[in-house]
Amino acid sequence: MMDYDFDLFVIGAGSGGVRAGRLAAATGAKVAVAEEYRYGGTCVIRGCVPKKLMVYASEFSEMFEDAAGYGWTVGETSFDWATLIAAKDKELERLEKIYAKNLGGAGAQMFDTRATVTGPHSVKLASGEEFSAKTILIATGGRPFVPNIDGSEHVITSNDIFHLTSQPKRALVVGGGYIACEFAGILNGMGTQVTQFYRSEQILRGFDNEVRDHVANEMRAKGIDLRVNTDLAGAITKVGNELHLTDNNGDKYVFDTILYATGRVPNTDNLGLETAGVELGKKGEVIVDQYSRTNVDSIYAIGDVTDRVQLTPVAIREGVAFVETVFHDNPTSPDHELIPTAVFTQPEIGTVGMGEEEARSKEEIEVYSAAFRPMKHILAGKDEKMLMKLIVSKATRVVLGVHIVGHAAGEMIQLAGIAVKMGATKEQFDATVAVHPTAAEELVTMKSPTR
Repeated sequence: MMDYDFDLFVIGAGSGGVRAGRLAAATGAKVAVAEEYRYGGTCVIRGCVPKKLMVYASEFSEMFEDAAGYGWTVGETSFDWATLIAAKDKELERLEKIYAKNLGGAGAQMFDTRATVTGPHSVKLASGEEFSAKTILIATGGRPFVPNIDGSEHVITSNDIFHLTSQPKRALVVGGGYIACEFAGILNGMGTQVTQFYRSEQILRGFDNEVRDHVANEMRAKGIDLRVNTDLAGAITKVGNELHLTDNNGDKYVFDTILYATGRVPNTDNLGLETAGVELGKKGEVIVDQYSRTNVDSIYAIGDVTDRVQLTPVAIREGVAFVETVFHDNPTSPDHELIPTAVFTQPEIGTVGMGEEEARSKEEIEVYSAAFRPMKHILAGKDEKMLMKLIVSKATRVVLGVHIVGHAAGEMIQLAGIAVKMGATKEQFDATVAVHPTAAEELVTMKSPTR
């Protein structure tokens, strides 16, 4: 039996890789983790965490306006981009140290450099060092995708926006997914003049259509110039500090910042996986089985690099299942069904289960839907509405989907997700006493189907 340098070599120290490395090391296994950039990966360094901090920052502009309706007099307000970025950077530095400390504390050996795969049981560091490993785990995540357009060197991605030294005054966001819509809301709330292009008929493809329409309408009401069926035509040209372009309708624009949020691709370029015989998909994603194992028995992959469900908690679950399978001899498949999700658009989305269109294509359903002005907005004089929606199976009465748009939707859907995961019926929702006065009570008080 071959004597390996490590029992496990993890490439990538994002949320999934760190969790897998830490749990494997806790079993007494000899573990190495290589990370070429910063510990914490996309979520902590250039994704969920800094984005949520920026969402919080951007929401204050509306809070100051709303305060007047409640009797508060707020003086002149101003926003300083540099102060926010500095505070955000300080918090990320704190979190990164915790990630590294937890890994080291568990006994993992850390290499702050790029690692590539050179065979089924071998890796090579950028320094030239080579190591053997019984098992290799690929957890290198993904990166923003920018299409090959003329002038693409002038655009930024979601990676770059966290490091801008000054606030954009006129920004174009290109894309209609959750990342594009979240950053459109962030910049708009901070006072940037925001235009958003999306080439299809409605933003947030894959979400329930009523949710999509509701969010798009509210984004426009908040001042975002959201243009669907719209894309660039021709080149982006730079004139001084200005970026000039024309859209497919012939309209001309001038911006100082263009953010492309048009999807993400797996980080497998030049990783050596093909050399080791690992099968990759069309987008470069690592093909894995239900246990996150590739076609090479000793090589596994988790997280966004596998392009299954691109969510941080999912990568963590996949990392835990990997350790159960490989280091506890307990074959465990990560559960990708009924995953609750929050989207920090403004207004916020919380969703779990099927949307109306998907559910209707599978069986007969009832839809319970209510759009109403929540109590929070009444004295503030705002017309913004909240949306609550339940999708119910006619045959079994099981709640197939819950969709919420509005303040604290993400917090609510975490708890609603438990009920949906347990297979709760509409009658069990109805039997739950409402918490009054709250917006969430609508979930248990909708008595008659709307369709």
